[in-house]
Amino acid sequence: MAIEVGNVFEGRVTGVKPFGAFVALPEGRVGMVHISEVSNEFVQDINTVLHDGDEVKVQVINIAPDGKVALSIKRLLPRPDRREGGHFGGNGGRGGRPPREGGRAAARDAAPRVWQPKAPARTDNMSFEDMMSRFKSQSEEKMADLDHETNNRRGGGYAPRGRRGGGR
Repeated sequence: MAIEVGNVFEGRVTGVKPFGAFVALPEGRVGMVHISEVSNEFVQDINTVLHDGDEVKVQVINIAPDGKVALSIKRLLPRPDRREGGHFGGNGGRGGRPPREGGRAAARDAAPRVWQPKAPARTDNMSFEDMMSRFKSQSEEKMADLDHETNNRRGGGYAPRGRRGGGR
């Protein structure tokens, strides 16, 4: 069977590194299972899960243009029930950190957040000043949302020069 994205193979672990494990595949090829693709549970140390010589079932998830083969063990495992115990229901061995709402998979599968205008309020008997005040308030909300989203993508803590609140 040719090595193509989506195919499943039985392979033997040939090396374990802190970032993942190398697995021998058919046709003399080798692929790598990144530590994030080993288990549905958080894996702090891959050596607690995989060892040299282990037989593993893997799925090909990507083949890079340079020929590197990315593999996953996790995608062949049954998905955990998020309502009962385990990583999503308890603290999953994270030292007391509460689980994220929905987890990363939910965030990845969700549609991107896009600002949606609120339903226009009635302007029947509003003065020009009231309409301008509402416009300014809505504009500030939009800017705050954009700033929040931008800072989240950048890792936080960054603000353009004009918004730092101080000068040089």
